Amino acid sequence: MRASVWRMLAVIVVIFAVVAWISLPSNPGLHINLGPIKINTPIELHQGLDLQGGLRVLLSADVPAGETVSSDAMSAVRVIVENRVNALGVTEPVVQLQGDRYLVVELPGIQDPDAAIEALKGTGLLEFVDGGTTLLPQGAYIRTSYSEELGSAVEVDAESMFQPDTVFPTVFTGRDLAGAGVATDQLGGYEVTLEFTSEASAQFAEYTRQNIGRILAIVLDGQVLSSPSIESVIPDGQARISGTFTLEEARALSIQLKYGALPVPLAVEETRLVGPTLGQDSVQRSIRAGMAGLAVVLLFMIVYYRVPGVLAAVALIIYALINLSLYKIIPVTITLPGITGFLLSTGMAVDANILIFERMKEEVRWGRPLSSAIEAGFSRAWTSIRDSNLSAIITCVVLYWFGSNFGATQVKGFAITLFIGVLVSMFTAIVVTHTLMRVLFHFAGNWLRERRWALGA
Repeated sequence: MRASVWRMLAVIVVIFAVVAWISLPSNPGLHINLGPIKINTPIELHQGLDLQGGLRVLLSADVPAGETVSSDAMSAVRVIVENRVNALGVTEPVVQLQGDRYLVVELPGIQDPDAAIEALKGTGLLEFVDGGTTLLPQGAYIRTSYSEELGSAVEVDAESMFQPDTVFPTVFTGRDLAGAGVATDQLGGYEVTLEFTSEASAQFAEYTRQNIGRILAIVLDGQVLSSPSIESVIPDGQARISGTFTLEEARALSIQLKYGALPVPLAVEETRLVGPTLGQDSVQRSIRAGMAGLAVVLLFMIVYYRVPGVLAAVALIIYALINLSLYKIIPVTITLPGITGFLLSTGMAVDANILIFERMKEEVRWGRPLSSAIEAGFSRAWTSIRDSNLSAIITCVVLYWFGSNFGATQVKGFAITLFIGVLVSMFTAIVVTHTLMRVLFHFAGNWLRERRWALGA
């Protein structure tokens, strides 16, 4: 047997060991701390809203009655909200337009519903306001020149408004920002970091140079976040918003600032904590049913194809482990449509082995030597496997495009798991099964020649 077969067998054994470790339900994750190399990556399976529950929010355009909202504005709202959801770290979210003024957002496994809702609907109008020598109280609402100009001044009770007759001049706005993030201060507290655009950085440096000792308040949606004084020139366009933030609050604020103001203000029409669609008991039953179905398929392959069926069963187990590992590493959020895609690709993996074995049996019946029949079975079945899987891959691409452009994220989940499954099935059918057959023939070729019934022929 050629050395290349032994090398491929070694690769398969290594792959099996790695994916088996990754697929462990109690996998601790990857934790490496070797000097400058520090890796702390959890390895876990992400479940969608229908499997683990989460938060469902119905948002509507908060405009006066009778006023219409353009479809372009709502499309922009959907994109911004989707960006904010992704920045929250939610996997497989659903962000869909409903009608001409509603937006449905589903967030699987969300931990802090209130913070998530604020991050979604906040308009994020950031202003840097010249307070002069007046220390503006944190949390107070003020009137600003920019919000007055836009006609979007916040209307609150007179008790919450600081100096209601004063309009404080706006120096910079959120449009002058190039980015925002979260950092920790010297005391371990959380703060929001701001980075101005290159053009605004020069203006910011000049402004701070001319106004040392004056108050430059940071105001979000009319509310004072902090009221620092300018102590020195800030030449690099880097600023910080400090305060008594929790990590969730700092992250939500940075998301609002980073992804810009909504073109249309949003109001929360309905919030609902969603339990798993199937429920834990139904999920466990579904898993048992899937394992029973897989066992029946493997039993059929072993009984009908005998020794090749045993090798196909081994390859199918490796196929399932590779898929599960990829779901954890990429990661892919498992939803009901995603499970459907995996099961469909499993059927395609079995079908590829059947094509190979049937072709092999035909070659044996025609009197070809066993070694030639094995090679011919794989080479001549390859074209059929390639064409069928290629058509499935094209279908996955079309479905993924459809889901991406029309907000049908369930379709995307189905397309992703089917796409991964098809690629993995080609590898296990053509490479894994083929290598195992070659190794088996090397050690038991004479035994198989004398007992062709073991090949199902």
